[in-house]
Amino acid sequence: MDNLINPNDTKFFLEHVLINDPLGYSKDVKNKLDFFRRNRISKPVIYLGITSSSICAGVLDVRIAIESYVSEKNLDIDLVVVGSIGLCSDEPLVDVQLPGKNRIIFRKVTPNDIPTILDGVLNKFVPSELVLGQYRHELYEPWQGIPFIDDLEYFKGQNRVVLANCGRIDPNSIIDYMAFGGYRALSKALRNHTYEEICSMIEQSGLRGRGGGGYPTGTKWRKALQVSTDQRYMICNADESDPGAFVYRLLMESDPHRIIEGLIISAYAVGASKAIIYTRNSNILTVERLELAIKQAYEVGLLGYNILDSGFNIEMSVRKGPGAYVCGEETALIKSIEGKRGMPTVKPPYPTEQGLFGRPTVVNNVETVANVSSIILNGVDWYTSIGTEKSKGTKLFSISGKVSNTCFVEVSMGTSLSKIIDITGGTLNSKKLKAIHIGGPSGFSVLPEELDIQIDFDKMKEAGIAMGSGGIQVIDDSVCMIDLVKYFMYFIQKESCGKCIPCREGSRRMLEILQNITRRPVSENGQNTLERFKGVIHLESLAEVMRDTSLCGLGQNASNPVLRSLKLFREEYEEHIFDRKCKAGVCRDLRTFYIDIEKCTGCTACAKKCPTNAIIGTPRSPYFVVEDKCIGCGICEEVCKFSAVYFK
Repeated sequence: MDNLINPNDTKFFLEHVLINDPLGYSKDVKNKLDFFRRNRISKPVIYLGITSSSICAGVLDVRIAIESYVSEKNLDIDLVVVGSIGLCSDEPLVDVQLPGKNRIIFRKVTPNDIPTILDGVLNKFVPSELVLGQYRHELYEPWQGIPFIDDLEYFKGQNRVVLANCGRIDPNSIIDYMAFGGYRALSKALRNHTYEEICSMIEQSGLRGRGGGGYPTGTKWRKALQVSTDQRYMICNADESDPGAFVYRLLMESDPHRIIEGLIISAYAVGASKAIIYTRNSNILTVERLELAIKQAYEVGLLGYNILDSGFNIEMSVRKGPGAYVCGEETALIKSIEGKRGMPTVKPPYPTEQGLFGRPTVVNNVETVANVSSIILNGVDWYTSIGTEKSKGTKLFSISGKVSNTCFVEVSMGTSLSKIIDITGGTLNSKKLKAIHIGGPSGFSVLPEELDIQIDFDKMKEAGIAMGSGGIQVIDDSVCMIDLVKYFMYFIQKESCGKCIPCREGSRRMLEILQNITRRPVSENGQNTLERFKGVIHLESLAEVMRDTSLCGLGQNASNPVLRSLKLFREEYEEHIFDRKCKAGVCRDLRTFYIDIEKCTGCTACAKKCPTNAIIGTPRSPYFVVEDKCIGCGICEEVCKFSAVYFK
């Protein structure tokens, strides 16, 4: 991959693009920008979305197939790597653009599909069974009978501001980013505004921290700015660690320069000369693309000394954390950067007063930073026109679970939760929606009848729900809520740093109670059932102690999913305790298997595999299960070729 930057290209953007208003661009500048934006192409271009999610789907094999096809046929075709458009379950995605024709997208492409796709498109024929849609473009001829992607429900319901470049530009190219308007906000901020004015603009825009708390970003910046010191730090918290949350990672892999530009402007506003992006060491591609983008920004002169002749100096680096969940908490994150064990500290003092190495430090998460350049470039009035009265702008969500399309979306604040589920195509196989879970392991479940609530920090708080960092799991009837909550509590207990007793011991005790009610009882007497019921009753008081006495948000919010599920799904708890049944059939220890004598042929497959010899019978005659010996492992159901085994 050629990542070298042509000095003439750099000069063109620095002298003609970044410092001028687009309305004043000369014809030559516009024509050259069309070239960089690939608005006018002279040969076919193939766009391949490569991110962590598409790599899991096999995109690297697709890339080899494309390169082999082009090489074998000796074709003159450009292959451009782009990021993710968000439809993760449709990946790998391959776009093809011919001169004069719209760019067309193919979904779920395998290496074997490449000859079919390219043979067809290069001869102006579209294999329609693989098509997702085509981009709309005023200069190009559309493909007949192919839908425009902005007419698809997934795109139609979104307002893509932060995600505008995802899937369109090459994340490895700073030239691509600048061609689509990148770094103009930085130029505008440094040339036209003082750091005080930038703080005021962010305050007036109403931007609130997207990490979950919703604290006003401009207020946080000003607090750090007002502390007298010889050094301030700006940190981008990119330690996205909630199970089911992945949008920030894919944003960084698809548009890394947006994060860097936002972070430079943020650092300028708070008077910081050092900026750090903190992410996980295991996010290999994310780190690779961020580090390349930082290197390019230094080369072009947008990082380092006297940026754009403004007198402003800034150093930026990526710090790789160990991958501990608690390091997403800002004080623990700061300790980790200092080279210490990632443990939270008592607040106050807040990091804005005494943060990294004892200096004023602002910690904003990826989405917050990603909004900054759009606000500076388009103005406060533009930003405040999006969203609700007290929650401005847009919000990113990762959608997973029992949903038709695992994806990420960006919607305006004020959009209802039900609209978000509609955008994703609803539940998998059109099953009945049971609930959604929002906010990760310390989040909340929401019933279908509550989905009309708007995405808004304050309205959701009033309804007893937190937005969190934007992970949504869709749940249908095949999901056991007790099992789901048990998983969250296992995660929290495992990730607790152990510093404070309420979190360390409380989360362990909660997990024990949940494990106890999803485990087959030792005996069938009433005393045993009473003990398990008392454990559930004890959860509420335990949760209150954890919330009031834990040191950081991890322990304070750990009991949220437990208490919420007790409120919404109490009958499932009672079913597990009193009836010793799991309606969803998920809790293995509560399952009892049976054999349908009408279907059983006596093939002996189940009896041979049963680990406890609980299945007995005579060959070629129906077998049956000895309930007392059955441990509910389900192997018999898996090996039965006649669907004769079932459970209750």
